[in-house]
Amino acid sequence: MHRQQGISVAEAQKKLEHFCAYQERCHQEVVRKLNQMGLIPVAIDHIIGHLISNNYLNETRFAQSFARGKFRIKKWGKQRIVYELKGRGISSINIKIALKEISDSDYRATIVSLGTKYWESHAHRSPTIRKKKVMDALRYRGWESELIFETIRTLEGKH
Repeated sequence: MHRQQGISVAEAQKKLEHFCAYQERCHQEVVRKLNQMGLIPVAIDHIIGHLISNNYLNETRFAQSFARGKFRIKKWGKQRIVYELKGRGISSINIKIALKEISDSDYRATIVSLGTKYWESHAHRSPTIRKKKVMDALRYRGWESELIFETIRTLEGKH
């Protein structure tokens, strides 16, 4: 087939199979990697097709894994997850499917836990500044305003 900058399509395909098997990838990451290898567009299309048809590359699966991981590990809210997935070229349909990976009960428990952590870490501040700090921290992580306000009202009632 095509050969460019010392790497054949078969060699690139093998490398990308390993790249995708190691961790879920989105199309954008794979195309970027293939471009870095110096492959021509026809070869890139061929390899992408191969990776999809052999289930190495699956955008739905990537989006689901991404949403679960960022929520559980980084405690991101849905707004941040959506923003990051859109930035990776993931379709709206796959984003909706991905968000279903996060249960409502886990989501609510996480914002309360995070809110409490921030609330307690700013106990020495005035009530207004304390609220602003908690709001800013939760907003940065991509939590929805209504949930942030609800969480702060709950925290104010407890303390």
